[in-house]
Amino acid sequence: MQLNLDKAFYPMICALTDFERDVERADGKQKVTLVVERSGGRYVYSYDSFIDGVDDDRSYRIAERLAKTVLWTCGGYSIGVAGSKEIYRRLKADYCETGARAFDADFMSGVYERPFEVVWFEENEIPPAVNASYRVGGFSKGCRIGFDAGGSDRKVSAVIDGEAVYSEEVIWHPKTQEDPHYHYNEILTAMKTAASKMPRVDCIGVSSAGVYVDNKIMVASLFYKVDKKKWGDYIKNMYIDIAKELGNVPLTVANDGDVTALAGSMELGEGRVLGIAMGTSEAVGYINAEGGINGWLSELAFVPVDFHPEAMQDEWSGDVGVGCKYFSQDAVIKLAQMGGYVFDEKSTPAERLKEIQALMERGDALARKIYEDIGVYLAYTVPYYAKIYDIKHILLLGRVTGGAGGNVILDTCKRVLKEEFPQYASLDISLPDEKNRRLGQSIAAATLPPDAE
Repeated sequence: MQLNLDKAFYPMICALTDFERDVERADGKQKVTLVVERSGGRYVYSYDSFIDGVDDDRSYRIAERLAKTVLWTCGGYSIGVAGSKEIYRRLKADYCETGARAFDADFMSGVYERPFEVVWFEENEIPPAVNASYRVGGFSKGCRIGFDAGGSDRKVSAVIDGEAVYSEEVIWHPKTQEDPHYHYNEILTAMKTAASKMPRVDCIGVSSAGVYVDNKIMVASLFYKVDKKKWGDYIKNMYIDIAKELGNVPLTVANDGDVTALAGSMELGEGRVLGIAMGTSEAVGYINAEGGINGWLSELAFVPVDFHPEAMQDEWSGDVGVGCKYFSQDAVIKLAQMGGYVFDEKSTPAERLKEIQALMERGDALARKIYEDIGVYLAYTVPYYAKIYDIKHILLLGRVTGGAGGNVILDTCKRVLKEEFPQYASLDISLPDEKNRRLGQSIAAATLPPDAE
């Protein structure tokens, strides 16, 4: 593996390939099926494993990583298990209030507003997969505001009949603020600024990290510090309240990952697009072959990337080796420190990213190694994502891809895919122009609300 700094990286795709090889060599095997159920959909994933009683710890670790992958990709209020009582027993113990995956169970309970559960299926009880596709975005008529709520900066665009007449990005600190009025006032200020650049406001489209149902904020890391007791009064309807203050105009709020993919689909003029935004965290979305979304969460920030048991820990979920530490500003900072770089203790993550980006622009050798390693991370993760997504195009966005570093990530990823995974070498992986890398989501967000009749 061609890593400069993170020598311990053990990609999920390699761990899975090694496991499949060893299962095939074993005296016997059993089929394990994982079923993730969500409102309006169901995803079914089957694979071969060791028979219960043979290397149970390894079998369970693979099963747990796969279950987590499907859960955070598709979203759901339950995980069903068939084929292995041992895997079922351990998953049930982990996905409870006192288990290792208490965060995951609590998160999904909040999204779907029902208790999370792990259930057993006999082989003849396994339900069929249920897929869905929904049209999203791509509308342009009228005077529109597009807002992108990033974790380090907020972007807003004023768009008239599909043309951006004004865009800006402003540094803010939503994840450290306990007062929900801070978030409300910052968002309202951005939208009022965009409104001032147009003769009127016909609608508002919002791209924001988190999970949204009927424009309501169900779960979002931007409001991580706000007391949960204040959620219903101040957070849940925040975007709805702001739209009312701006004249009760039509509003559409979407997960920022889906807006990332939408931006790519609009640029390419076709579907099967996986959009990956590398910013404060990893935001991912997918536009399917029909040009719609599947109704999935696509919260790949929490999907395993690194199988190494001592990989970097995510502070929020408590898990290790998940995407937010490999495709974000945290990845840049982590790799810089692995290379011996010392940051000012008082600097923020956004400031540290800018520091490394400035070094990259000056041709610094360590900075280049950092971006090369992120490119290797991506090359080994794309085949793993492709186990669930049907991908033809990958569009890279977000602050981490800005400047010369983004080109290094892209070039390294393409080279490693060609050498290590030639079956994926033909994937179209691209970066938009520099402005769209930073502001593309806010402009795409403006296309979310349907045109007025």
